Amino acid sequence: MVVIIKKGSDEGNMQQLIGWLQGQGLEVNISRGQYQTILGLIGDTHRIDADLINGLPIVERVTRITEPYKNANRKFHSQDLVVEVGGHKLGGGHFQFIAGPCSVESKEQICDIAEQVSGAGATMLRGGAFKPRTSPYAFQGLRSEGIELLLEAKARTGMPIVTEIMDASHLPLFEAVDVIQIGARNMQNFELLKEVGALKKPVLLKRGLANTLQELLMSAEYIMAGGCEDVILCERGIRTFETATRNTLDISAIPMLKSMTHLPIVIDPSHSAGIAALVGPLSLAAAAAGADGLMIEVHNDPAKALCDGPQSITPAQFAQVAAQVKAVLEVVKK
Repeated sequence: MVVIIKKGSDEGNMQQLIGWLQGQGLEVNISRGQYQTILGLIGDTHRIDADLINGLPIVERVTRITEPYKNANRKFHSQDLVVEVGGHKLGGGHFQFIAGPCSVESKEQICDIAEQVSGAGATMLRGGAFKPRTSPYAFQGLRSEGIELLLEAKARTGMPIVTEIMDASHLPLFEAVDVIQIGARNMQNFELLKEVGALKKPVLLKRGLANTLQELLMSAEYIMAGGCEDVILCERGIRTFETATRNTLDISAIPMLKSMTHLPIVIDPSHSAGIAALVGPLSLAAAAAGADGLMIEVHNDPAKALCDGPQSITPAQFAQVAAQVKAVLEVVKK
């Protein structure tokens, strides 16, 4: 249930209403906008008399929410969420580039890439320390050593780091990680979502390759219900009947999610197609469609990459893509 408070209403009267609602066993989320204040009621609202509340002088209207996700619902939060990571804002008109290799391979590799993408406009460094691979014989990542190398690259460049967690038992290793990534395969690992949410640090949640937008938002709800409000959604392509690309980038997810939630949306053009040559065009499309950021795989020698080389671009190519995306963003703003 959502209660819209009239503009200019007495703060004391509103606090009395909030206290009464909390006394009914409800959690009250307050969203203050420029023109109105929204009270989002979470809990069993069926026994609440909507007509009684609607009759109060300070109440403009009362609306019952039918969607199962509440914390992540746009109806509860009229203003876009802005997530701040290491002094960089993402969402609400703030666009950021997240770049780096699919997997951390060595100190020289990650530090070199970090310095180059930072110089080209990236503000966050991505890199896999723990790698979920389809084959048990493929490179699984450097694990704890990989996180240490990411932190060293951060110390050199000042870039906050984004890396994926695969199991709750690894959480102690992620204390210094700036943004914890939940991969597509773990989008519905609900126990992991609960544990990560309890940390109350920014989370980048990837959409599963065969999941609906509502299922993505329900997974975000798990994280937010655990106490973390800073959730960044990531569209990374879904599985369709098309075989020309690894996945199909769902561009429509951007405007659709914008209407459903206040959470920022990042696009991963690398996993979307699995083809380096398509990273640029898909990045431009995402920027034009209203994405809040891009997460791009960059490797200094893609042909020798231990993971996902065919979809990785070089630092020089990243610089070119970043410049083109910035030009599109300027046009979109006008």
